[in-house]
Amino acid sequence: MKKLFGNIGGLKANQIRRLENLYRRRIPPKFLITFELARDISRLSHEIRRQIGLLINRQGKIAYVIVGDTQKIVIPDTSEYRAAPGRLKGLRCIHTHLNNEKLSKDDLTDLALLRLDLMAAITMTKAGHFHQVHVSHILPASSTEKPFQILKPLNPAKLDMGCLELIQSLEAELAHIKVLYEADTGKERALLISVTTASKKVARDSLDELEELALSSGIEVVGSELQQRRKMDSRFLMGLGKLQDLIITALQKGATLIIFDQELNPSQIRSITNQIDLKVIDRTQLILDIFAQRAQTKEGKLQVEHAQLKYLLPRLISKNTAMSRLTGGIGGRGPGETKLEINRRRVYDRITRLENELSMVKKQRKQQRAKRKKRGLNIISIIGYTNAGKSTLLNTLTKSNVSAESRLFATLDPSSRRLKFPKDVEVIITDTVGFIKNLPKDLLVAFRATLEELENADLLLHVIDISNPRFEDQIKSVDRILSELNLNNISLIRVLNKKDLVDRETVGKLSKTLDGIAVSALNSSTLMPLIERMESTI
Repeated sequence: MKKLFGNIGGLKANQIRRLENLYRRRIPPKFLITFELARDISRLSHEIRRQIGLLINRQGKIAYVIVGDTQKIVIPDTSEYRAAPGRLKGLRCIHTHLNNEKLSKDDLTDLALLRLDLMAAITMTKAGHFHQVHVSHILPASSTEKPFQILKPLNPAKLDMGCLELIQSLEAELAHIKVLYEADTGKERALLISVTTASKKVARDSLDELEELALSSGIEVVGSELQQRRKMDSRFLMGLGKLQDLIITALQKGATLIIFDQELNPSQIRSITNQIDLKVIDRTQLILDIFAQRAQTKEGKLQVEHAQLKYLLPRLISKNTAMSRLTGGIGGRGPGETKLEINRRRVYDRITRLENELSMVKKQRKQQRAKRKKRGLNIISIIGYTNAGKSTLLNTLTKSNVSAESRLFATLDPSSRRLKFPKDVEVIITDTVGFIKNLPKDLLVAFRATLEELENADLLLHVIDISNPRFEDQIKSVDRILSELNLNNISLIRVLNKKDLVDRETVGKLSKTLDGIAVSALNSSTLMPLIERMESTI
């Protein structure tokens, strides 16, 4: 077992031996630290002119001895003591300050971020004698301005503060608050974060859409933060200080989850999760989570699991605490849930098997398309941004009952129905998965078998929700994906949906500028102009 953490270069052999001997000390439950131990580390810290830190567990055993510099200590990986929701870390940090300083901002940040039982700083006289201990603990109530409370300094004669009882009472209150949250919502509580070089309007629109995605996944959003930067930080996207401020905000608001609007690469996930014990996911993983919830057919489940594993493969790094946070609950559930924490080799094997199965799906779809072609049936595919009203339009056109809800990605598995035009011309009309801005590449690849249905379409109906203030950007996103799929050569009709939610003058202008047909997918009486255009185009 490693005895010392930090830089011990330049220390004498007897000083290192004295540091190692600290592991033999035991602290009684009532005491924060014993007078003898505080006296000894004060003397040694003064002698080597470096801060010395101790991480003490609830049995009073010293679990870590840390050697810092004149200004700070760096707390090592304590993942084996990871705090569960409603619980503290099970470790208290006590360290020396060389210049009689009280608790620093870094001390209080570490207390909040790591959910330590207590954070304490030992001050000493100029001669190196133990003077006082400054103590702080997390405040369970999330409505306070600060997530911690600083106690009155403890003198050497007052170190029997009922330490274990205080920690247990704090934890009991934290657990009570957690129960209240769960009883109130039964949901994860997320803080949304966007760090971007884009304009404020573009960034805010994207963040608003991220909130819709979170709500669609059953997450309660407790707040959002937007930071514009000239250049992204390669480690944290934002600066470390800003990240720490945001994480404290998350703790104050009782968040259990942080969601970034930008896709995080493996090293960024590792760096960010090393700073906090809350779960961290990105936009891509949130979309994958929604798809995992919606997949009903075997094909859909295969596609989602393939996308999940492709996303997680570069993030499967051994001994990384981020991994366990990536693969449980929100962002890590669904068809691949039981396979996400397996090693790389088995993930490669599983991906290969999935790709073989998806190839079979591709063949089956090709055979189905050939049969349709043989029968001379034309195919109309409904496409559009997620939640634009595609399933509702299919239901109204074909008098069917495909699931249609007002939430993002309500439809994942494609549905096909027959449609008969007034002149007895029969076609197959298909509803497809909704598109979205920055659709994850792995998801696009996984769903290629489904999207290839579009290649054989004789006509595309592009459904646009003109009541959505972001509809112009949504049109661009759909057009971009159609271009990526090389589908620009197929006839297309723009269907301007939800005209009942927009004033008549605006509907008229949009019909001309977008060359589209305005409808209300809920109202069959508004669909005749569309049906006539479809029939004449076919």
